[in-house]
Amino acid sequence: MNTTLLIMAAGLGSRYGGNKQIDRIGPNGEILMEYSIHDAVAAGFDKVVFVIRRSMDSLFREMIGDKISKKVHVEYAYQEYDSLPGGFQAPADRTKPYGTVHAVTCARSVIHEPFAVINADDYYGRDAFAAMASCLHRLQGTSDRAAMVAYYLKNTVSDNGHVTRGVCSRDEEGHLAKVTETYKILPFPDGTIRDINDDPAGVILDPNALVSMNFWGFAPSFFDQAEQYLSAFLASGEGDPLKREFVLPSLVDSLMREQGLKVEVLSTDAVWFGITYKEDKAYVAGELKKLHDRGVYPPAL
Repeated sequence: MNTTLLIMAAGLGSRYGGNKQIDRIGPNGEILMEYSIHDAVAAGFDKVVFVIRRSMDSLFREMIGDKISKKVHVEYAYQEYDSLPGGFQAPADRTKPYGTVHAVTCARSVIHEPFAVINADDYYGRDAFAAMASCLHRLQGTSDRAAMVAYYLKNTVSDNGHVTRGVCSRDEEGHLAKVTETYKILPFPDGTIRDINDDPAGVILDPNALVSMNFWGFAPSFFDQAEQYLSAFLASGEGDPLKREFVLPSLVDSLMREQGLKVEVLSTDAVWFGITYKEDKAYVAGELKKLHDRGVYPPAL
């Protein structure tokens, strides 16, 4: 059975202050998503789909697409306003994409098999890809099943500023019960981790809470549901018209409540790290070098 890895790389990286998706961070100039692709191919994925902006196309192909196409089938999809469903017109002065749900729907014409979704600027760990590859085989032919790889909140925060995480809870059967997109999570000097979105003093969160890092597994039927809910979101007019986004954790939560979607929570010992702020780069570079030094990765990818 074919399995695809969809990599969302159209974000602007506004807090990072640059195009972090193609910043060279590994000890030999590797960009972060090369590690995900390496781990995915090792786990059995046979196609990679990049969701990018059209303005990034030439640079993206030169830096990574043409190189990896020698080892795995590569496709491109473009997250632009002309790909919004229902003929929706974005405000003339909007510059941001419409979020991760929009990113996924942009790829429906090139994906017809179970697929995984990840961010371009996160490191997920090879065990996570192995767990997801196995699970995608169980999603073949289903319309009410999905999967996610969960990580501990304490391992996903940044000392350099607040982050957004989908905070999860599980039911008695171990399936995902709820996912709450939480937008301003920050570690405090006293060792606590708090949500400061509505209160500067913060609401203390469980450091061992499971969080979504946008590593999802879906059947192809997910595209129909995603387009339907994205259309409703755009038509609702809720939120700031220049900034509002529809994100995967919110969609998955709605599908669980309204459509009976069952989401398998995959357990893994994989380590996650990523880059939100420029100050995160030195830490991530150091962690990648340790992985190379330990032989987890060859001297150069």
